[in-house]
Amino acid sequence: MKVLVTDPIADAGLARLRDAGHDVVEAYDVAGDDLLDTIVDADALVVRSGTQVTREVIEHAENLQIVGRAGIGVDNIDIDAATDHGVIVANAPEGNVRAAAEHTVAMMFATARSIPQAHARLTDGEWAKGDFLGTELNGKTLGIVGLGRVGQEVAKRLGSLGMDLVAYDPYIGEDRANQLGAELVDLDACLDAADFVTVHVPLTEETENLISEEELAQIEGGYIVNVARGGIIDEAALAEAVDDGVLKGAALDVFADEPLSPDSPLLGVEDIVVTPHLGASTEAAQEHVATTTADQIIAAFEDQPVLNALNAPSIDKAAYERIRPYIDLAETAGKVAAQLFGERIDRIEITYAGDIAEEEVDLVTASAQKGVFEPLEWNVNAVNAPRVAEERGIDVTESKTRSADNFQSLVTVTVGVDDRELSVSGTLFTGDEPRLVSIDDYRVDAIPHGTMLVARNRDEPGVIGLIGTVLGENGVNIAGMFNARETIGGEALTVYNLDSPLPEEAREELEADDRIISVQEIDLNGD
Repeated sequence: MKVLVTDPIADAGLARLRDAGHDVVEAYDVAGDDLLDTIVDADALVVRSGTQVTREVIEHAENLQIVGRAGIGVDNIDIDAATDHGVIVANAPEGNVRAAAEHTVAMMFATARSIPQAHARLTDGEWAKGDFLGTELNGKTLGIVGLGRVGQEVAKRLGSLGMDLVAYDPYIGEDRANQLGAELVDLDACLDAADFVTVHVPLTEETENLISEEELAQIEGGYIVNVARGGIIDEAALAEAVDDGVLKGAALDVFADEPLSPDSPLLGVEDIVVTPHLGASTEAAQEHVATTTADQIIAAFEDQPVLNALNAPSIDKAAYERIRPYIDLAETAGKVAAQLFGERIDRIEITYAGDIAEEEVDLVTASAQKGVFEPLEWNVNAVNAPRVAEERGIDVTESKTRSADNFQSLVTVTVGVDDRELSVSGTLFTGDEPRLVSIDDYRVDAIPHGTMLVARNRDEPGVIGLIGTVLGENGVNIAGMFNARETIGGEALTVYNLDSPLPEEAREELEADDRIISVQEIDLNGD
């Protein structure tokens, strides 16, 4: 597979991809049309914050399976476009958490003690000891805006230095905040109480300029630090607030536009400390995010779970091992149900019974949808299957029950339109061997493999013999079969595993017999 790397990452990540047998192409200077030309045949794309992965880029990458972001932020990636095209977007959220937290602490000390300013004066030959009177962190109140991974690590470090903690985060529970020693409050209360404010939220429409002139005034006499994302703090308002003495100081590692322009108002204010986006710039962090990203790309190529996927179901490794066999089973049940139904579909229901009902099954549900949609020749995978269902007006429901009707676990995929529906149920036998155990309420024991023939007929003597004769005369060998019936003399359903596809003349001959109601060929080869 071709892996295109357009932003520099640690050599350890590149080596891991190459050791797995993939072709790694480093193209750090490509942009615009050159990027579009380069990405055409790429199977994976690795970026940091420098490459803009737009809808146009994704649409040009016909083979693209995954975009790996070597870091946390993904605001440079059009995730909706990726999802529309079935491309996984995955980041490395843990790799630089500690590095970002430590840089936050360093920046807080830097602005509180004017360390860069004092250094500059001294290197200029001036002993300006009397000009710098710092502020101690001990006993002060820290306001944390965003109590995610980095925010929590900052809370642990600065809480241990004797700071009182208040936090604003509408997406975290009060219990978790209390565990960290922080009082959870709204944004106004957080800013009003804080002597120091640190920002740890993603850049979204809701958080852009979240802290502007009015909010900065609430921190009067204090300090603010941002090592998260540029654009969250209004930079012009911040420069004015520090220059006017509303704030004692500020420290920024990230900016609305990077690289920071020499004309930025931030650079003209002595009490603002700036660094060039160094939050993740440690050897350990860079190696970790690079290898994490590489591992996720390798997993995607091997149809394994991508643990940090942002637009696809993800699951931890231990849970994945428990549900792995059911992923293929659900997809197969979906394929069989869709092909047997043979009509427009407006609803899909996936039912989990028995032990499987206790597991996380989002990935299984997505695979069931993929199975239903593939025979319809829709371009789907587990990433975009839920989006395809929504766009096509197909209602997808998922249900669970502990009762499994004599099976340890049972997965049932039901497709329907109006008042008609058809269900296919599957389970796993010893050794995780898949079996279809029910088709349209007929109890069967069918091996889902290759080409299957499902025949419905009246339960009369000689019908199975006829089918076998016709198949044999047309050179089609039967690898296995299972017959089920409603009642003696009623309707019957027979599933045949065939070694080759059914010739059209054989189909016509079978359908010409009055005893045969229907003959349907099921392709499980994916051709």
